[in-house]
Amino acid sequence: MANALVWLRRDLRLHDNPALAQAMADGFVPVLVYVHAPQEQGGWVPGAASRTWLHHSLCALQRDIARLGGRLIIARGQSLSELERMQAATQAEALYFSNLYEPILQARDAQVQNEFVKRGLPVKRFNANLLFEPWQIQTGGGTPYKVFTPFWRNASAQLRILPACPVPEGLPDCGLEGLSVDALGLLPKKDWHAGFWHDWQPGEAGAAEMLEIFCDSAIDGYKEQRNLPDRTGTSKLSPHLHFGEISPQQIWRRIADVKLPESGQADIGHFKSELGWREFSYHLLHHFPRSSDHNLNSQFEHFSWATPDPDLLDRWQRGRTGIPIVDAGMRELWQTGWMHNRVRMIVASFLCKNLRMHWLHGARWFWDTLLDADLANNSQGWQWTAGTGCDAAPYFRIFNPVTQSERFDPQARYIKRWVPELSALPVPVVFAPWTKPAASAALAPDYPASPIVDLAASRSAALAAYSSR
Repeated sequence: MANALVWLRRDLRLHDNPALAQAMADGFVPVLVYVHAPQEQGGWVPGAASRTWLHHSLCALQRDIARLGGRLIIARGQSLSELERMQAATQAEALYFSNLYEPILQARDAQVQNEFVKRGLPVKRFNANLLFEPWQIQTGGGTPYKVFTPFWRNASAQLRILPACPVPEGLPDCGLEGLSVDALGLLPKKDWHAGFWHDWQPGEAGAAEMLEIFCDSAIDGYKEQRNLPDRTGTSKLSPHLHFGEISPQQIWRRIADVKLPESGQADIGHFKSELGWREFSYHLLHHFPRSSDHNLNSQFEHFSWATPDPDLLDRWQRGRTGIPIVDAGMRELWQTGWMHNRVRMIVASFLCKNLRMHWLHGARWFWDTLLDADLANNSQGWQWTAGTGCDAAPYFRIFNPVTQSERFDPQARYIKRWVPELSALPVPVVFAPWTKPAASAALAPDYPASPIVDLAASRSAALAAYSSR
């Protein structure tokens, strides 16, 4: 049987992998390859947390492939030249791979395809990481959507969940030597990430386990529980989805088997709509490729963003703003590589509106520190909160971090977990300790005595800037 290259990127799984399954169905011996080429991603080279996850994900995939008798061939360099080298070494007669959607990577993949086709080698490409290709859903006029609700209504009507691709019973070892995962140098020099792995297990098995936990214990009540950061009310599948250790089709199939009372159908529907927001983000990035770096809403091109203050930005990044819910979120991010979605909106609103810094300052920090850093989701999420994107919260919707914490963390469990300096403060005070300076000085002497910015004054300044744009 002839060989075929199966180029793995963000489909780091063996289950329900359409490129792998089709190569085998076409009668080829699959040669599984991974090419590390971060330099081809332009200005959005993966950040430190994402690279750390990738290291462990590749290790897990290597083990899974080895258990089936095969080998993952790892290379580093320019994608096209490395694929050509491996094709020559294995005499592969075809190339199979799943699509990526970042604009710069779409151009790279088109070049790879064209070069292989020029040499008479067939290329087959697949959707392995989304429910829809980003160009598939259009308005009645053939234009891209800019509002989520009609996008998801149209998309839901077209959705077809396909049968799962078969899992290989065994994989051959072609004998070609590749690099070790360690040789890619993905782990940071400092052991800053050691605490991550108490909460996460990268790889297919970890993704499957996380999905089971969610279906067993969190999906019932999801619509309300997802807003409460002191508990596990969300799926926490985002890093697994980003690296393709699980697909949205797999998640959708599993959710179909969850048995909930009629009242629980709203929870399932709401979770599905969150998957829909992920689809919408990819839809926007595809149709508006500059949106990773530029405002989607042109009204903000001349907005009066504040000149970045390095000290203020550093205190936001390190969780030393003096605003407890903001500091809790930023510390959770630093210590776990993840942040609760409700808190992501709070800390983003604080940066873009109370500090009035451009959303790119926050997007780049999240990009470097989030395990689930994803260009489409990260860019559109920040633009949504900043008010500069499609279907975004208006800029004048400014989250009040005190009332947000009172509403969504009413017992201050989340704040006290991540900001232990405040653990002795009573609950009414912990949300805004500067309002009771004597108690705060006595019971929380190591916490900032006052916030880095006055919430009311900064809100007024943001609204004034918005009015004069």
